[in-house]
Amino acid sequence: MRPKIYLFGDSITEESFSPGGWGSSLAHHFARTADVVLRGYSGYNTRWALKVKERVFPEAESGDAPVAVTVFFGANDAVIPDRCGGFQHVPLDEYKQNLLDIIAFLKKQWPSTRIILITPPPIDEAARLLDPYINNLSGLPERTNESAGRYAKQCLAAAAECGVPAIDLWTKMQQSPGWQKACLRDGLHLTENGNKVVFEEVIGQLREGGISLETLPADLPLWAEIDPNDPLKCFEK
Repeated sequence: MRPKIYLFGDSITEESFSPGGWGSSLAHHFARTADVVLRGYSGYNTRWALKVKERVFPEAESGDAPVAVTVFFGANDAVIPDRCGGFQHVPLDEYKQNLLDIIAFLKKQWPSTRIILITPPPIDEAARLLDPYINNLSGLPERTNESAGRYAKQCLAAAAECGVPAIDLWTKMQQSPGWQKACLRDGLHLTENGNKVVFEEVIGQLREGGISLETLPADLPLWAEIDPNDPLKCFEK
């Protein structure tokens, strides 16, 4: 059975299998060695993620444990409560506790699985005001970069408390010149360049955990390994 890598998160994860997305890039990277399984839910926050975790990750035998799970929530938790979309808001302390509970659940389910937290990305507030899908009557962005940064810090704190790795996407993306347009297409969701940043960070964290093309051999022989004089011989092993 092929190893599995689960991607658990909100719309930034759900969209990750779009062309140029970080999830599709992972699937391509591990094409012959592991299955990348999408579990992204647009609009979800950590509160709702906790409610559905058993349905998302049904109890399985230990032999079915994925090699890794990414947990990528916070962009919706950090919505300003008294603005458009405020029903998605989760208070900062609860957000951290929810992450701790999600980690505890995954560790109990699969003790050997590498869990990787990803902080919410930074927010381009000016671009959020231009989003045609937001019914924004206040003239104020429903998300702010300052708020996203506070949630990113709590995400990192939860990871440190549980001893799991984390990707500080909020800081990493802001190190790119012109990150507002280079990494974000609508002030929140990722451009192709933003997806590349996430892909490279996830690959790096997987490699640090011993999960790579070198440690996950191809499930079937490469064509170069097939003996032209006896093409079926390698399949008999």
